[in-house]
Amino acid sequence: DPIMGAIVDSMKSDLTTAPNPSGKKKKGAIKNDAIQCLALCSLANISGLELIQAMHVEVQHVLVSKTSTEQVKKKSALCLLRLTRTSPNLVSGREFAPHIGELLQHKHLGVLMSVMSLLNGLASQHSSNYESLIPHVVHVLSLLVMKQQCAREYLYYRTPSPWLQIKLLKFLQIYPNAVEGHDVGMEASGYVSQLINVVSKILMETDVSDSINKSNADHAILFEAVNVIVAWGITCPVSMREGAMKLLGKFISVREPNIRYLGLMTMAKLAQIEGSVEGAKKHQATVLVSLKDADISVRRRALDLLFVICDTDNAERIVDELVAHLVVADASIREEMVLKIAILAEKYATDLRWYVDSILKLISISGDYVGDSVWHRVVQIVTNHPQGDLQGYAVGTLFVAVSPHRCHETTVCVAAYLLGEFGFLIAERPGMSGEEQFHVLHQHWFNVGTKTRAILISTYAKLANLYEECRPLVAPVFARSKNSADVEVQQRCAEYASMREAFSPEAVEDLLREMPPFEDKRRSALELRLLETEGENSAAVTKASVPSEVEQQRAFQSAQLLDNSPIEEEMEPIDEQEDDEPDFEKSE
Repeated sequence: DPIMGAIVDSMKSDLTTAPNPSGKKKKGAIKNDAIQCLALCSLANISGLELIQAMHVEVQHVLVSKTSTEQVKKKSALCLLRLTRTSPNLVSGREFAPHIGELLQHKHLGVLMSVMSLLNGLASQHSSNYESLIPHVVHVLSLLVMKQQCAREYLYYRTPSPWLQIKLLKFLQIYPNAVEGHDVGMEASGYVSQLINVVSKILMETDVSDSINKSNADHAILFEAVNVIVAWGITCPVSMREGAMKLLGKFISVREPNIRYLGLMTMAKLAQIEGSVEGAKKHQATVLVSLKDADISVRRRALDLLFVICDTDNAERIVDELVAHLVVADASIREEMVLKIAILAEKYATDLRWYVDSILKLISISGDYVGDSVWHRVVQIVTNHPQGDLQGYAVGTLFVAVSPHRCHETTVCVAAYLLGEFGFLIAERPGMSGEEQFHVLHQHWFNVGTKTRAILISTYAKLANLYEECRPLVAPVFARSKNSADVEVQQRCAEYASMREAFSPEAVEDLLREMPPFEDKRRSALELRLLETEGENSAAVTKASVPSEVEQQRAFQSAQLLDNSPIEEEMEPIDEQEDDEPDFEKSE
């Protein structure tokens, strides 16, 4: 393309042989910085693939050239960053890293800031190629923090170039193994010693200032330093982790909502490091107070932190507090709270009867925000744990829950499914016979949707199969619903009504027997839903993905149960990733 060729030639000319303002070319004439900067800005803004391939080498030469001025170096670093975002493999990291190392020795802080922006962008794409630059970065950070070396124009409320400090700390977070394998004690030497001293000074000397601007800048640096500690994980000295946790405990109780928000978020990350959760649990009361904050973003971070610090010891208290708070919680956060409460109750329930009670409380308080995946999980857990009296307790509790004429439709769904499967366990109890179970469920028939009616129909078929007195009650329902406008309801009624005529009694018994245990997947539908809403980097998602000791014990018991089940390969469980209701007819 001749036009593109002319553009490339013009830009190259501006970058390499920029004329002076007089228009006369003289040997040794000083280049016009403005023309070079304009060429770099044009290239960054256009950044077409053909233009990038033709010009990126010249941009790198201008950046590393010793004759380029500070202004041109800043523009060329930012231009190259823009080009690498479009073409990530544009720069050869191993060849270019030494040049970056030389640029990090530049005395102009503006150049350092632009070079660090470029380095962070390159390192985030190919981190191993730039690991050798850690000592250079630590040296620059040490000059700013320890020696306060900073030009006057880069001082911000007496803080040396906070933006550059933040960029330097962000680069260090890319390398969580920076101190691994090194002596980090009192005898540490080299850049590791410098780095430990710098981070320790930031932690110890940062405090709330009367000036909001200075306080914001200092705390931005502080939180990035804590993020470095989080990135180091268990390789970080224990004293530094404890100091950071203590400091964050102070910040989550201050008035300033921004600092409180960052404190809660960073503490949730820090608490995930092995051995740090006990320090976070000391601030549980403060976090519960933040759950009632006027700012919705602060409430969300408090919920995340409670989720992270929850374990077997404090699960009941935290879940009970969250359930109680649901009554007054805003609609904007209720769905998230319900999901996390359901995960915590399952994850740390030493007694699954408490888990069933907690989920029923959730439904009664915030039934509209309880997704299908929540009650599907209840069905799955109750079905998979026949040990003890869990199944009898669950159906007895649900029978009582659906006895009132008014109850939430989700409660009816759970009760219908489980009474159809395990209602026979309570049939001998006073007032809980098969006929009573039918009446208690059928009173909700006209108040529920078609999906719930489909579940009720399957339950009626199972009740009629078990209890002869239920057959005259169920037959009219099937007869009326054969002409239902909903295809699923119509089909189920027609099939169940003709089943006894089409099959032998033994075949009917076989078709309507109780469901086998469900297969436990690596991640439950609730965890997948949490991952979908919050992303992989969320502290809550990371916590939910690690099985608790209680879950491991239950998984072992379920695996044994599945191994002993003679019909498990013939039966299909509820698909956890779908929102449809459990299907009673899978055994067919």
